[in-house]
Amino acid sequence: MNEKVLDYDVLKIELTKYLFFTGKGGVGKTSLACATAVRLADNGYKVYLISTDPASNLQDIFERPLANEGTIIDEIPLLTVANLDPIEAASEYRESIVAPYRGILPDSAIKNMEEQLSGSCTVEIAAFNAFANFITNTDIASQYDYVIFDTAPTGHTLRMLQLPSAWSNFISNSTHGASCLGQLSGVGDKRAMYEEAVRVLADPKRTTLMLVTRPEESPLLEVSRAANELAELGVTHQILLINGVLIDADDDISQAFQNKQVRAMVQKASSLEDLDTYIIPLQAYTVSGIDSIRKLLSGETSFSNCKKEESVEFNDIHTIDAMVNDFIANQRKVIFTMGKGGVGKTTMAASIALKLVVKGFNVHVTTTDPAAHLEQVVSGTKNLTVSHIDEQAELKRYQEDVLAKAKAQGLSEDDIAYIAEDLRSPCTQEIAVFRAFAEIVERADNEIVVIDTAPTGHTLLLLDSTLSYHREVARTSGDIPKSVQNILPRLTGEETEVVIVTLPETTPVFEAKRLADDLARAHIKTKWWIVNNSFWKTKSTNHLLAYKGKNEIHWLNKVAQYAAGHIVVLPWHGASIKGDVLQKL
Repeated sequence: MNEKVLDYDVLKIELTKYLFFTGKGGVGKTSLACATAVRLADNGYKVYLISTDPASNLQDIFERPLANEGTIIDEIPLLTVANLDPIEAASEYRESIVAPYRGILPDSAIKNMEEQLSGSCTVEIAAFNAFANFITNTDIASQYDYVIFDTAPTGHTLRMLQLPSAWSNFISNSTHGASCLGQLSGVGDKRAMYEEAVRVLADPKRTTLMLVTRPEESPLLEVSRAANELAELGVTHQILLINGVLIDADDDISQAFQNKQVRAMVQKASSLEDLDTYIIPLQAYTVSGIDSIRKLLSGETSFSNCKKEESVEFNDIHTIDAMVNDFIANQRKVIFTMGKGGVGKTTMAASIALKLVVKGFNVHVTTTDPAAHLEQVVSGTKNLTVSHIDEQAELKRYQEDVLAKAKAQGLSEDDIAYIAEDLRSPCTQEIAVFRAFAEIVERADNEIVVIDTAPTGHTLLLLDSTLSYHREVARTSGDIPKSVQNILPRLTGEETEVVIVTLPETTPVFEAKRLADDLARAHIKTKWWIVNNSFWKTKSTNHLLAYKGKNEIHWLNKVAQYAAGHIVVLPWHGASIKGDVLQKL
């Protein structure tokens, strides 16, 4: 670690007006954004805290309903919190574009407009519209000392922050005018606002990027990538926050835990070395409720929020082997690991894949998560194919395919120019990635496919695109691949298994339950739940880790209830989860 590593005291740091918390899913962005906001508000500063994350859990932390409009927190009158629901914003955005034409254009035209605005890209545009409104609003700038954004997991954040330049360039370069495309028809008049938003993001005197990580290998790699990519986008004022550092170790488990943390911090990317770096100690409790938010930045390890020890209410904890045997017995061919970012979906997908290979099956394991590091987890194994959906490569392939078809059909130069312009839209990336996803699922005809999906909000958007894909792709490419036609029956059929992966903590369990409920509404069944990184399972005698373990029992009981007993609980591991270690899980 470098000499600049300090305790995180927001009152002693020179902060800018706009603070953006970003990092790999599950590292504590929401907790630290909330704790920073509360600490500043408690000390006389007027603060606006905003979430633009489809998987936001601000409502869980503040223990009250929150909406797009700001809610003043009664216990902290200087703090206003807004939870921007991008799904709701997309609906309002879509209606704002369509409404003026109702009663003027025929119903078929209205329906066509609604269909063109039904893709998940519209959700991102709507979310960015709301986001840009906040950072360019002069009234908010004058009324509040700090405006804090709790952003989504890093992959989603990067895409969101790329929207202003991508769409501004597209609008300025469009030869047909912004009205030529449905998704852009409502933003052509926002060009000045978007450009101002970009200026605010790139102004080091106004904006700070708070890079949140844990002292672990994968989150540190991810936050380094995010720091570099955002710096290239002009967001250069960055601070590194290392969350969850164990201060005292006094048994084998805690010593291994601390050693692993120190090793990860020492080996972190050189690009992070020059950043001002602050640490936040590991806490025994999960952050839920205003009292626990306040204690998070108190500088002390607190046990007062720990739950009273509960008794374990489930009879049996299954193994991954038992779960895999169940997959085999039920002839599953497509297996998803799903859950909030940072819970270990990549590792679980790799473990399931390796165990299936050992039992004689050909397996294809892949990731659709731009924040995943699957190649680091699985080394070369016979009968195991490893792949990653590269969004940019798939986008290029898709663009080339569509243009080739258009030229082969003898379309006019004007039509070709229109299609080429359409393919420059960020929305096109959704279609390209979905096509790759469908092609991989189709391979289940002759092998078992294990898919490590993206964090919760992105996963839901990805699955939602299965429903809107027909409408979107029919507009752009004119035909639908067989793999795409087959995908919905496969997702809802008997050969598909969805494994929910979570951690024994408040937010991951809440998010996982919401995901399971949403999947059920989409007629996609969930049976097995994996609870990863349990300190209760380690039996550590370290005071803090033991309390963390006791705190976990409440959530283990919840998961066992949700899973009707089909629960796998895995202990925290001191060794890196690669190769032989995966086989032993």
